[in-house]
Amino acid sequence: MPIDAVAVCKNAHVADPKRASADDLLILLAVGRSGRFVSAADELGLNHTTISRRITALEHSVGGRLLVRSAAGWELTELGREALAAAETVESAMRTLAGPRGTRSLEGVVRMSATDGFSAYIAAPAAAEVQQRHPLVSVEIVAATRRVTQQRSGLDVEVVVGEPQVHRAEATRLGDYCLGLYGSRDYLATHGSPTTTADLADHPLVYFIDSMLQVDDLDLARTFAPAMRESVTSTNVFVHVEATRAAAGLGLLPCFMADRHDDLIRVLRDDVALVLSYWLVARAETLRRPEVIALLDAIRARMDDQRDVLLGA
Repeated sequence: MPIDAVAVCKNAHVADPKRASADDLLILLAVGRSGRFVSAADELGLNHTTISRRITALEHSVGGRLLVRSAAGWELTELGREALAAAETVESAMRTLAGPRGTRSLEGVVRMSATDGFSAYIAAPAAAEVQQRHPLVSVEIVAATRRVTQQRSGLDVEVVVGEPQVHRAEATRLGDYCLGLYGSRDYLATHGSPTTTADLADHPLVYFIDSMLQVDDLDLARTFAPAMRESVTSTNVFVHVEATRAAAGLGLLPCFMADRHDDLIRVLRDDVALVLSYWLVARAETLRRPEVIALLDAIRARMDDQRDVLLGA
């Protein structure tokens, strides 16, 4: 939101230094959402020094620290979260004044992280739908397979695999997906198709790099095939799919990704069907933002629409 839109509040702040300025509250809102002064400065058209000075003035007005520095950026204190809620009220009121009811469009940036497959096949189509309905909303998607972060500076939403343990945030289960074991037609024609899990000892596995795997729920390969040797391994699930298609071995793949390829054949369907859950994590204050709500509604609709595909039905 351009800072000019809130400049009308400046005089009130000068006249009464003990009264929190709406202008400064909106600056706090930008910092609280991005976790960085530089990002807030870019969004508001100010410089870093002005952002720092206005946050200091706001802290003086409310009588306490609103932000503390962390390894990931700036985090809100308890008082900061209360002030952010007030800032959201100011933002909502200003949006109400932006145009006649029913003609206003959402705007802003929503930053999210998710696993590679979810990013490509769930988040990206959902983001595109939101952008088509609300052209002033942009969605930034960081593809990463990792544990949930405890410091969410710079991120509005995280989607992770497995139920996370979180602090100062809300975790919501989005739905399930299935992993299955696949081989390419060429690979199976050359090496044969396993008929029991004992046969898997004769085949190499395409999956995550064991020493770099951060998500406990994905540490599944050894539960059904402890004797399988590693073939091509990667931190990126798209590499797993392509290596399996290239006959590097049997790939433990998300069904919703593997089933898109006619050259991949699922093996041991009844014996290897590992169901995992996607979970969404966000701060309570983030979940009140209209543009975030719009994205999450689109993500949930996409999950519902793709339910059978996700489960490999």
